[in-house]
Amino acid sequence: MNVDYGFTTESDNRQPDEQADSLLVGAVDLHQHPGPSPFPRRMSILDAARDASDAGFRAIVAKSHHHSMVTDILALRAAGLAELSTQVYGGVALNRTVGGLNPYAVELALRMGGRMVWFPTLSSNAHVRHHEHHDTGFPTSEVELRPNEIITILDEKGAVLPEVRDILSVIAAEDAVLTCGHLGVSESSALIDAALEAGISRIVVNHPIFVVGASVDQAVAWARKGVTIEHCVVMYFGREERRRDLNELLTFIKEVGVERTVLSSDSGQKNNPLPVTLFRRAVRGLLDAGVGEDDIRQLVGTNAGRLLLP
Repeated sequence: MNVDYGFTTESDNRQPDEQADSLLVGAVDLHQHPGPSPFPRRMSILDAARDASDAGFRAIVAKSHHHSMVTDILALRAAGLAELSTQVYGGVALNRTVGGLNPYAVELALRMGGRMVWFPTLSSNAHVRHHEHHDTGFPTSEVELRPNEIITILDEKGAVLPEVRDILSVIAAEDAVLTCGHLGVSESSALIDAALEAGISRIVVNHPIFVVGASVDQAVAWARKGVTIEHCVVMYFGREERRRDLNELLTFIKEVGVERTVLSSDSGQKNNPLPVTLFRRAVRGLLDAGVGEDDIRQLVGTNAGRLLLP
């Protein structure tokens, strides 16, 4: 596999924006997709960290759908990562390539410094079914892999599987962040209830509009239980041909509340703008839409920092 990240800040045509740039200082991005990855990526972990550090980000999270990036991050410390002001964290996504619902993989990732556990993404029923019927622009692997197989967190009677409860006990013990990944609404709800029973306080629903299929009312119901709702700015400020209506995002923020909302980039893919560029566009877009500076700071930094940082 030839890795050519093609990383360049100039190609994003960044224009000076003193107000937006000032609001990025202290930002925390919970959802970046750097390489290495079987999917084509535009940047490496070190590229992403340097760009974030230059912009004054407090922390970023490097996510792979296929493997834990915790060891990649540890290996890069001596290559310059430790010298940057931005902290870099990883975690593990519970897809087939790490053994699925594997408490051993979770324990290893978290005890080596990881902070986030994503329940099935590529392997969730909602993801597989969504991509059977929609052209989402989702990347395809550059490495030959076995066909994806669906993973469910529930048994035939709709009860949460024992291995899921085992994983939840590990997350609770490490005070890590649980995210529902690409589970659909019913599985996400069951997972959230089980997580709360297990004593987990850091819970995130990823991009409720994309794949998950959650309504505003459903997001509000989750937020009332203490869940944080994440929205990915690549969906609103990414490539023009795939942008969604900003009013959709503003409605979610208004109804769920700023205090239970975080903005992440969900970027790093070969054809998307860089994460910092997306954050800058998002801040400018929110400002132009009348969102106050204090609320923007909370959306792009404060809330995510409280979740991520122990």
